[in-house]
Amino acid sequence: MSLKFASPDSSNVIPLHVIDVDGFDTWVAAQPAPTRAFVAATGFKPAIGKSLLVPDAEGQPLLAVAGFGTAQTRARGRFALAAAASTLPAGTYALATALPAGDLETEALGWLLTGYAFDRYKDASVSPAALICPEGIDAAKLEAIAAGEALTRDLINTPAADMGPQDLEDAASALAGTFGASCTVTTADALLEDNFPMIHAVGRAAAPHRAPRLIDLSWGASGPKLTLVGKGVCFDTGGLNLKPGGSMGLMKKDMGGAATVLGLAHMIMALDLPLQLRVLIPAVENAVSGDSFRPGDILTSRKGLTVEINNTDAEGRLVLADALALGAEDAPDLMISMATLTGAARVAVGPDLSPYYTDDATFAAALEQGAAAVADPVWRMPFWEPYEKMIEPGIADLDNAPAGGFAGSITAALFLRRFAEGPRYAHFDIYGWNPSAAPARPKGGVGMGARAILDALPEMLDF
Repeated sequence: MSLKFASPDSSNVIPLHVIDVDGFDTWVAAQPAPTRAFVAATGFKPAIGKSLLVPDAEGQPLLAVAGFGTAQTRARGRFALAAAASTLPAGTYALATALPAGDLETEALGWLLTGYAFDRYKDASVSPAALICPEGIDAAKLEAIAAGEALTRDLINTPAADMGPQDLEDAASALAGTFGASCTVTTADALLEDNFPMIHAVGRAAAPHRAPRLIDLSWGASGPKLTLVGKGVCFDTGGLNLKPGGSMGLMKKDMGGAATVLGLAHMIMALDLPLQLRVLIPAVENAVSGDSFRPGDILTSRKGLTVEINNTDAEGRLVLADALALGAEDAPDLMISMATLTGAARVAVGPDLSPYYTDDATFAAALEQGAAAVADPVWRMPFWEPYEKMIEPGIADLDNAPAGGFAGSITAALFLRRFAEGPRYAHFDIYGWNPSAAPARPKGGVGMGARAILDALPEMLDF
C-alpha cells in the first residue's frame, strides 16, 4: 500500500477535468466534436462518484472527466474528488481544470486515501488511479498526513488477538525508531512501584503476556510542549460488568484513542514541527479473571484522588486519569486526550463528528477553523459545572460511573479534567470507526480529529 502521488515525469498522463453540474454544459460545448459526441452517447452526468474516460481515435485515453456534483450534494459528504477517483480505471492522471469549488489540498488528500486498504489477513489491495500532485500543493505534507492516517486505521482494524498491549507498545516503539524519538515503558507490577495504580488495577486481570503498561514517547528538544494522551484499551470485555455479545463485537477499536494519537504523532514528526511532543498511552486489556477489579472497589489514583467503582465497564477514564496526572506534572503548554470513551457521545453526535471539550476559547476557535479547512469535523461540548456533583459519590472523591445515565459523555470529561489540571487541556470523545464505506474512508477504523488538531497547532501553540 503506497499512499503517494505519481511522479511528475510519468508517461502516458491522462488529463483530468473536474466538472460540476453547473459547469457541465459549458465544458461539453467547448470540446471537439468527437468528444462531444462520445459524452452524449454515454449519457454521462457529473454527479459525485461518477467518472468517464474519453478515448481518442485509436481507442487510447484522451482525457477523463470526474463528476463534482452540486454545492448541495458536496455539502452532504466529504472528499468529492475521491469518490470519482475510486471509479477511474488504473492510470496516471493530472488535473487539467481547476476545481469548481472546494479546497484543493483536502481533495488531493482524499484522492491519496482512496489507496488505503487493510490487507494484513487477505489480499484487500486496491489499484487506485494515481494522481500527479496538483500545482501549489505540498506533496510531502499530504503524504505524511496520509501515512499517519493509515497507521491509525491499521492499528484499529487489527483484531485484539494481534493488537494487545505488547503489540501497541511495539507499534509505538517502531514509530519512535523511525523518527529518532525515545520510548520508555512501565509494565505490570512496576506500575505500582511507579505510582500508576489505576492502570494496574484495570489491566491486572489479563494474561501475563498481555500485562498492562504505560507507554511514554518523547520527541523534540525545543519549542512549546504538546502532550497527547490516548486510551489504549486493546479489548474491553466490560470486566465483571460484562458487556453483552452485541456490545463486545467492536471492542477491538477501544484503543482508537491510542491509535489516533500515534497517527497524529507520525504527522507531527514527519513534518518536523517545531515543538516538544510527548505521547502517553495507558495500554491494557479489560479482562475477566479472579484478579479483576470489582464494582464497589475504591481505587487510589496517581494524583491521590480516590475513585469508587460503580461499573467496571467505565475503565477507560481510570487508565487515562493516571496518564493525565503524569502528563500534568510536566506542565505542558497544551495537553489533549483522545479516547473511544462513551456511547453517550455517539448518541449525541453520531459516528462522523468528533465531540471535544475545552475551557480554552483560543483552542476552540483554532480547532474549529482547522476542522472546517481540512474536512475533519468536530463539535464542542460543555464542561458543564453543575454536573460535577454527579461524579462525587458518598465514600470516595470520585465516581467512575454515575447512576442514571444522563450526560454520560459530559460527566466522563469532567472526571478526566480533575486529573489534567490547568485550562490548556482538551478531551476528544471519538468513535474511531466508519460504520459504512464513504469516499476516502472505507468501512473500519478511521482517524477522527487528528487532522483538525494538526492544522490548528501553529495557532494553538504560537509557532
